[in-house]
Amino acid sequence: MHEFLCQSCGSYFSIEGNYGTNADGSKSEDYCKYCWVDGAFGKPDETMEEMVDSSVPWRIKSETLPDGYADAETAKSEMMKFFPTLKRWKKH
Repeated sequence: MHEFLCQSCGSYFSIEGNYGTNADGSKSEDYCKYCWVDGAFGKPDETMEEMVDSSVPWRIKSETLPDGYADAETAKSEMMKFFPTLKRWKKH
């Protein structure tokens, strides 16, 4: 099983069906199916800050995410440090 890190939302995926799709129908090695559809970002105008805000609920510690962040404030703070290292948000 191959695990990959989406270079837009920063989520780890290990299921083949979670890869995004390129314009030619091939799978994207960089982005998940939630971020990358048919060769383009699903929300092309979304800012990094908006992506972080929408990701916070999915990053807090729970039964299904035992290694998650302790609370929303910590999650947001850590993601604001991490997201600029991802391909989509990296400043060139």
